Amino acid sequence: MIIGSHVSFKKDTQLVGSVKEALSYGSTTFMFYTGAPQNTNRQPIDNKLTNEGKELMIKNNIDINNVIVHAPYIINMASNNDFAVTFLKEELKRVEKLGMTKLVLHPGSSVKLSKDEGIKNIIDNLNKVGKSKVTILLETMAGKGTELGSSFEEIKQIINGVDYELGVCLDTCHINDAGYDISNFDDVLKQFDEIIGLKYLKCVHINDSKNLINTHKDRHENIGFGTLGFNNLIKIIYHDKLKDIPKILETPYVTIDDNSKERMYPPYKFEIEMILNKEFDYDLLNKIRAYYK
Repeated sequence: MIIGSHVSFKKDTQLVGSVKEALSYGSTTFMFYTGAPQNTNRQPIDNKLTNEGKELMIKNNIDINNVIVHAPYIINMASNNDFAVTFLKEELKRVEKLGMTKLVLHPGSSVKLSKDEGIKNIIDNLNKVGKSKVTILLETMAGKGTELGSSFEEIKQIINGVDYELGVCLDTCHINDAGYDISNFDDVLKQFDEIIGLKYLKCVHINDSKNLINTHKDRHENIGFGTLGFNNLIKIIYHDKLKDIPKILETPYVTIDDNSKERMYPPYKFEIEMILNKEFDYDLLNKIRAYYK
């Protein structure tokens, strides 16, 4: 099972800290941002910490090709300005320096442009970025606001327009919110294969959703506690056609009231255990709170 979660990438520990956090959850892969997703602040990559992190991965049988980096949210490839192109080029250099091979990217939002204009900008900007050793994975989106990439057709249109090969990251919460019925996941996967092609699928974000199908809201929920349901998600996680694809949890942190202060703690260790046991734990959130208290 190639499964993990989002982990931190901190200034003082960088890749070493990311690997240790992933191992503490029982993960066999992980995903991280190389800096804060909401801003442009980036610390230089520390080669010593990178090499130590890679050694730790080898020691614990984590394949570097299964590790995912996520591009920051502030990159909007559908925009008309050059910032997105410049910043994505720099981010790809950082990912390459770390030795990772996959970068997940939100396609972008058209904002005041038409959908067609936004998609054209995404294609043009990705062509300006150019090919690197890192494969860019377009993430399937929920279609919130003016988000692009919420349909398989839009993702395929972008792939067809770019001069080098892209990949795709399928997000279970997002495709539900975009209108795909994951309770019939074989049909969804068939649509994906017919429109995009399964060979492009390189990562799956495993998230439950707070929303009903086709609501275009993008609000993640803990595994089994949302509208998608534990059994449906288990069928996706253990699907034969996805067995070699990294699966990443991005579920919400659990809130704990501590002396009138709210603190947030990661659920991933417990969600991964539940997934490996294939048995839903209705008391999971309380167990997480008790563990961190």
